[in-house]
Amino acid sequence: MEASERHTHAPAVSFDGGDLDCGNGLLLLIRKHIDPLERGQLLEIRSTETSVEGDLPAWCRMTGNQLVSWTRQGRLRSFLVSKGAFAAGAGQVAQAASPALPARDAPREPPPRAPIEIVPVNIPASLPAPSPAPSIAPLSVMGIGSWPRPRWMLQALHEHLEGRLDDAAFEASADDAVQLALAAQLRAGVDVVTDGEQRRDSYASFVGGRLDNCQLIPLTDLLPYVDDPLAFEQELRALDVPAGEVRHPAVFGPLGRSRPLAVHELTSLRELSDRPAKIALPGPYLLTRTMWLECVSDRAYASREALAADVVRVLREELAALLANGAALVQFDEPVLSEVVYAGVTGQRSFMCGALSEKGDPRAELAFARELLNAVVRGFPAERLAMHMCRGNWSTDESKAMTGDYAPLVETLAALEVGTLFLELCTPRAGEMAVLRRLPDHQRIGVGLCNQKHAYVESLDEVLGKAETAVALFGAQRVLFNPDCGFATFADAPVNSGRIAEAKLRVLVEASRRLRERHGV
Repeated sequence: MEASERHTHAPAVSFDGGDLDCGNGLLLLIRKHIDPLERGQLLEIRSTETSVEGDLPAWCRMTGNQLVSWTRQGRLRSFLVSKGAFAAGAGQVAQAASPALPARDAPREPPPRAPIEIVPVNIPASLPAPSPAPSIAPLSVMGIGSWPRPRWMLQALHEHLEGRLDDAAFEASADDAVQLALAAQLRAGVDVVTDGEQRRDSYASFVGGRLDNCQLIPLTDLLPYVDDPLAFEQELRALDVPAGEVRHPAVFGPLGRSRPLAVHELTSLRELSDRPAKIALPGPYLLTRTMWLECVSDRAYASREALAADVVRVLREELAALLANGAALVQFDEPVLSEVVYAGVTGQRSFMCGALSEKGDPRAELAFARELLNAVVRGFPAERLAMHMCRGNWSTDESKAMTGDYAPLVETLAALEVGTLFLELCTPRAGEMAVLRRLPDHQRIGVGLCNQKHAYVESLDEVLGKAETAVALFGAQRVLFNPDCGFATFADAPVNSGRIAEAKLRVLVEASRRLRERHGV
């Protein structure tokens, strides 16, 4: 598109990006200003950076927004971008009728400069001690974490993320959604409950919207950072990833935790049920892999290790608060460990950890992951700590997920300072359960007994067979039962319905009841 003499429509919002380029913070500012707009409304972006002329049209094409017009006066460029497709009359007025848009040579007051505001980090001098919580009995049944969201909750999530729904209205919707998810679990008869992660857009990236100096932006906003955006876009489509709907955390300053990540979820859940409550958090390796993006994170941190140190710090703060508020179990999700082992350094890409992240030598990465998680949990009661991993849960297509048994991971799993490992064990992709006999006796094993992706409900005999195998291998005292993964890891891409999820849990509960009678537990 060639530059115009002047814009012919008035923007709803304007901001001045100065000399920022798309890889140095401008896209973060664009997302901040465009999200609250209605579809079809216009955003004016003023810039003195030459590269924006080429990068902004590409960003618009990738994100489904529309560059309506742009002007150039000396070094100053002005771009009008429509949120979504532009339709004249959607809140804009023509140039001739708008005194806010003077002729090209008339003096004009520039919109305010919109720098990226860095919030000072407040590090607490001490952490609270754990408070008592109900113990979790052997052969207990529970979900991994997520539960399908009602359609109205998905709408509330999107409107809240885009700044068009205030916190109070969002929390009211979330409370209602949690009650529905909890009621389904209680009807199924589970021993330990979760809130279904109803407030989260995904199992991991949600922290980007709650940590200081971090911002959630759609994956499509990050495509300009890769070497070949079109090839990467095709790769995301091949993985069944809704790149325009899934958001990714972008770090632009030192991470801080001025508000809780999930304590409010725990508080809401415990007000509704007195059963032991489990809260899942993204693990430190997962978060570090997700957040370390070249051209973004390296402006806030000198290295991935420096970022990881702050990730550990904020997760320790959150873990302490969760245990102090009565969480019976805090689970750290590290599904990307399977990608490290089964995909190698340059092999198959997975979407479990953030599709733009990088990894190195598998042995070094496993050691790094172990050190990070142990740094988070050290000093806290191991019996209330867990780690979960699977082989991919972003698509119901089994061919998209990783394949391989636990043999290359046993050494790492055994060295984790957590009391429970929730593992995918239902699918043939996970290999034989017997490999896990090398795990130490003090670690309980949450055995995946049903495939959360399949629409059919496993038979009781099928589930009992796997459960009996686990008890024979590890002893009844060390075994818990669960699905392989959550039922809606990504809010917009649930892998099953609430009805099927409830039915699957009900079969697990019945299997547990029979085994408790059989083994006197």
